[in-house]
Amino acid sequence: MARARGSRSGGGLLAGLRSLLVALVMLAIAGPPILVVVYRFVPPPITILMIERLIQGKGLNYRWAPISRISPAMVRAVVASEDSGFCAHHGFDFNAMEKAMEHNEARPGQIRGGSTISQQTAKNVFLWPGRSWARKGAEAWFTVLIETIWGKRRIMEVYLNVVEIGPGIYGVEAASRHYFHSSARSLTVAQAGRLAAVLPSPLKWKAASPGPYVRRRTGSIEARSGVVAREGLAACVL
Repeated sequence: MARARGSRSGGGLLAGLRSLLVALVMLAIAGPPILVVVYRFVPPPITILMIERLIQGKGLNYRWAPISRISPAMVRAVVASEDSGFCAHHGFDFNAMEKAMEHNEARPGQIRGGSTISQQTAKNVFLWPGRSWARKGAEAWFTVLIETIWGKRRIMEVYLNVVEIGPGIYGVEAASRHYFHSSARSLTVAQAGRLAAVLPSPLKWKAASPGPYVRRRTGSIEARSGVVAREGLAACVL
């Protein structure tokens, strides 16, 4: 009799574990698309990186601004500096990835990324910092989802609002007010170029008082922004 009760108890435990596993699998499958749909209309309230920096004592300066209230110069600057093929690809730029791999093999001390703005947005909004294969796989999945559900204009809007542009500073509205004491709507070509110039290393490079390298990089971005405007490389957003 005791043996029968033990058997039923063990069977119930296994059934409970199976139910939990099924629930977790269903959550893993359905959770990301649901979250992406929500953020199609609602600004992300906070990101894992923001929480991490806050714990590190860097503060939290995060101000949301609709794309209609962000200077077109800023859109052109990030397309020029981060992803010139933004309007042409579907989330992944395989040529840029290949060039980045070749560069990193030749210069292992100067790592260059090949991520698109779409991939960066997926990582910034939904994932944690790091370079593991698990995170890269999740990044690819979220990239496909936001390209499908959001579209280019929303991807750019979210990117420009959550990207890190200094210690504890997220988005171009917060950065514009912090560095230039004006709104993102008022950014000039030079100011937009300077903000875009520090994106690869926002904790090291300074937009307020840039060093020689950031000044040179800003000038290069300004020049390429003109090309973006002439060739309509940001037409999917502007």
